[in-house]
Amino acid sequence: MRAVLSVSLPEEMVRKLDALARETGRSKSDILCESLSLYLWESRLKRLKKRLRSLKRRLGW
Repeated sequence: MRAVLSVSLPEEMVRKLDALARETGRSKSDILCESLSLYLWESRLKRLKKRLRSLKRRLGW
């Protein structure tokens, strides 16, 4: 299932997004969806690494 989301972006970012969409033949929605997915994955990875570092310190590694 998909949901429609409205976002506000700086004009320069919109210009860059438009250019990328034209250059790659992809929709802006597709580009933003992929970008957000990558951001969420990287954010989760950073949190997990932080938790692991904390655990290693507690275990004396």
